[in-house]
Amino acid sequence: MDWKNHMKKGFLLLLFLLITIIPFLKQEEPLFVKASEDITEAEMDEDAPLDEKLSAILANEHLEGTVTGVSIKRADTGELLYQQNGDIRLHPASNMKLLTAAAALETLGKDYQFATEILTDGKRRGKVLHGNLYLKGKGDPTLLQTDFVQFAKDLKKQGIRKIKGDLVGDDTWYDDVRLSQDLNWSDEPFYTGAQVSALTLSPNEDYDAGTVIVEATAKDTAKGKAEIRVTPETDYITIKNNTKMVDAGEPRDISIEREHGSNTVVVEGTMPVEGAASRSWVSVWEPTGYALDVFKKSLKAQGISFIGNSKDTFAATPADAQLLTSKQSMPLKDLLIPFMKLSNNGHGEVLTKEMGKVINDEGSWDEGLQVIGDVITDFGVDEDTILLRDGSGMSHKNMIPANDLAELLYNVQDEDWFAAYKESLPVAGEAERLVGGTLRYRMTSEPAKGNVTAKTGSLTGVSTLSGYVTTKDGKPLIFSIMVNNYVGSSATIRGVEDQLATTLAAHEFTEE
Repeated sequence: MDWKNHMKKGFLLLLFLLITIIPFLKQEEPLFVKASEDITEAEMDEDAPLDEKLSAILANEHLEGTVTGVSIKRADTGELLYQQNGDIRLHPASNMKLLTAAAALETLGKDYQFATEILTDGKRRGKVLHGNLYLKGKGDPTLLQTDFVQFAKDLKKQGIRKIKGDLVGDDTWYDDVRLSQDLNWSDEPFYTGAQVSALTLSPNEDYDAGTVIVEATAKDTAKGKAEIRVTPETDYITIKNNTKMVDAGEPRDISIEREHGSNTVVVEGTMPVEGAASRSWVSVWEPTGYALDVFKKSLKAQGISFIGNSKDTFAATPADAQLLTSKQSMPLKDLLIPFMKLSNNGHGEVLTKEMGKVINDEGSWDEGLQVIGDVITDFGVDEDTILLRDGSGMSHKNMIPANDLAELLYNVQDEDWFAAYKESLPVAGEAERLVGGTLRYRMTSEPAKGNVTAKTGSLTGVSTLSGYVTTKDGKPLIFSIMVNNYVGSSATIRGVEDQLATTLAAHEFTEE
């Protein structure tokens, strides 16, 4: 064996690796930081015209290959100050919610409330209700388990202890199409793609309707499986616990996902002793049955039971049914806070169907989208240059130009509901979750902090930010930034958006 040749070859290979790999290692810096440091002389010059500052930022190398639409308007006059690809149709992602919210406020009104009703087609004799008990949903996405408990208490106060009839879930206020037409199958098991039903339930006050919270927690021994808890408690969900407890200090690696087409939730992976809990909001397959199950448990907890050959079923409530109790939701102006601040997709789809039901007597996506389209064209959006496919922005087929979105934001300022609309938008850098929303960790320094008020949007390859800002010299502006077809780090693209918004906040107009 020629060991000298082997050593020589080994040395040369090591030298080659050092020469080729080390330069790449040096380049491994956070892309968000790099994007923020790509500042040209025009950007650094505070006296430079606005268009030069914005164009310099948009020359960022990370935008190469994207289609980026930008539109800047004066909020007081509507004058277009700057645009880049402003008339190009782009995917808005969750900026679609700006359209949905405006249409809902215009058609339903800021004080609009959803109703949920408990009715019967029978009569009470003593402590027994002879007849069916109907739980009728009318779209309220904010129903909680506590509301079902209150319904049960109301029935108990009326002297009902037994029901000789069926428990019936009525979700006929909307059609039976549960998922919007372009929702990806990979989104369907998660809260971002929850099914839409007129009768549904939320697990907590984030109001992610049609979901349960599944939580895996550690035990105090590295034996057996992690503990699993479902909120609210329901037999509608089946947990398949494939987890394994491991020693403290080992990695936590927990996956929580519902199997498609069923309500079996598979929890698997490793949970270390003393490890932090792993929690996931999981969508429910057919949420009407989920709501009915939780309501029945609430009745049982209040001492109300079903007797005879009763069963749980789904049907429309008879027109002559007697109302026993009901609940009105929070008004729309309050619902807009979790909808817009937290970018709640389910709320966007519920509002779309509700507009279709109220205006055109059909709770469907087709009718709801027609209403949205009619309203936004009245607010200056060109109906010939948009495509609307859902109310949340989850669709990759929604299309609207940045100039049209900015025009909408300009025209809605004259409406009596505008204060509620603007208040619902995330506020940059504000740590309070229901104030800062999806912008609470972005633009955390002045002049953008507390000043930039805007809706975020994010899909694979899409990032958007549109809203309102006031310049350093007190000029109110409207902006719409829509980046499509990017690859790589989403943080990088958000960094560019933040640069643009911050530049607007810091700008002073001179004679330009």
